[in-house]
Amino acid sequence: MAKLKLPETQYAVQLVGPSQLTLNPAKEVFKPGPHQVLAKVECVGLCFSDLKLLKQFDQHPRKSIVLKGLDSDALAEMPNYVPGSKPTVPGHEVTCRIVAVGKKVKQHKVGERCLVQTDYRDLPTAGSASAFGYNFEGALQEYVLMDERVVIDKSGERFLIPVNEELAASAVALVEPWACVEDSYVNIERQSIKAGGRLLIVADDPASIQVESLPHDPAGEPGEVLLKTPAEAGSVANEYCDDIIYFGADKATIETLNDKLAARGIMNIVLGGKKIGATVNVGVGRVHYGMTRWVGTTGSDPADSYKNIPLTGEIRPGDSVIVVGAGGPMGQMHVIRAVCSGVKDIAVIGTDMDDSRLASIQKKAEPFAKTNAVSMRMVNTAKTPLAEKFSYFALMAPVPALVASSIRDSKPGCIINIFAGIPAPTKHEIDLDTYIANRCFMFGTSGSTIRDMKIVLEKVTTGRLNTNCSVDAVSGMAGATEGIAAVENRTLAGKIIVYPALHDIGLIPLVDLHKPFPTVAAKLDNGQWTKAAEEELLRVAGR
Repeated sequence: MAKLKLPETQYAVQLVGPSQLTLNPAKEVFKPGPHQVLAKVECVGLCFSDLKLLKQFDQHPRKSIVLKGLDSDALAEMPNYVPGSKPTVPGHEVTCRIVAVGKKVKQHKVGERCLVQTDYRDLPTAGSASAFGYNFEGALQEYVLMDERVVIDKSGERFLIPVNEELAASAVALVEPWACVEDSYVNIERQSIKAGGRLLIVADDPASIQVESLPHDPAGEPGEVLLKTPAEAGSVANEYCDDIIYFGADKATIETLNDKLAARGIMNIVLGGKKIGATVNVGVGRVHYGMTRWVGTTGSDPADSYKNIPLTGEIRPGDSVIVVGAGGPMGQMHVIRAVCSGVKDIAVIGTDMDDSRLASIQKKAEPFAKTNAVSMRMVNTAKTPLAEKFSYFALMAPVPALVASSIRDSKPGCIINIFAGIPAPTKHEIDLDTYIANRCFMFGTSGSTIRDMKIVLEKVTTGRLNTNCSVDAVSGMAGATEGIAAVENRTLAGKIIVYPALHDIGLIPLVDLHKPFPTVAAKLDNGQWTKAAEEELLRVAGR
């Protein structure tokens, strides 16, 4: 293809401080260095995670510096690397086309159309991992720079996943949020003591310690074993231990041990027939962002706790599933995935406090539920409080109290999917006695993997999933900040797609599309966004 003449400046939405979004009509278009790739953004979806970044800015765990994986000299060559208080460009649900590459780029070619995997797990930060749209600039701009040293993972796989020309840009971009949903169900959970890790054992009574039957990873024993009394536990460094086994039931001791748990660590409370007798302040935020896990047993054998850890967070046959916050964009995805899962004998309830949002998901999901013979209903809990108990919770709102209420309303063996990212430092009082007695398992995942993206992309490419069912509004750059406000105020039930090439187009809900663009509205499919509608919008609004 002919070499594209690149502009010097572009329209971009920049986050310059907490709650400080600005539309910059003259942001520099970076020219790619030797290892870099420049892509033209076709479209970008707005996400609730953009709002969390907006509020937290440099306090967001993904906005901090890269700790390892790249040296400082390499990072200094990347003008798109913007950790800490540096202004960033949000937007991580993106379809783009490569328009220029540096002379040392090996695996990317000009002209390739790509889906962007945005979660750089090989580049950890202090509280999470690096990510496109956070400490690396994202896609709410016309052109975005990426570095091949960042967008190739350790196994050699590309984070820029090639896609065909047949799919709508919006359908491709929405693979990313759907992949985050997929990840929360298919992520593999650790079910044994971490090989080479740090194991801390604390006991009220040393005679109660049983470790003979502990499940050890086939890869090997822990690298370090610490044995402490409750009084000594406080001397252990915070976030140091990959596994903690506590033989006892003291609230204060558990709260001390909470802080000792490392990212991806497992807390195992062995009650030995006792009860804690009070709620415990637990780091529920780190369950999502730190992927910490809590298990326990009412008995005396810590091995029993590990047996309660499911291999994945997948829905199981016979589950009674509740999606709390089902009317929002991500909640809708969880409901649709549940009713389309093919899992036998499940019942799905979606809750929200907005009738119009519930009506939206009812309309979208009901045909799938009927086809798959899944019992489904939507409930406005502001009007009709639920008195039922459930075996699977999917929590869409970053509200710590929802974790506590899920435990209260849990059936034995309950799985609690903390999908919404409760801020990482957040702790909340929960009833661990009920949690342990019911063999509950709460977990969270953040972002997605290349594998998740490919699973969802294959579903979209083969027609098994139409991600465009999530679209509720479209916009150009002029409406992007209004769109983020709509996400915050929950005024739209579905996703908002921004087309950066359309500088002056504001936010347009699909139900109002016929007013400014009747020819675009005519190409909707029963009110649903389509590739034909996208092409028509770009034609008539891009003149």
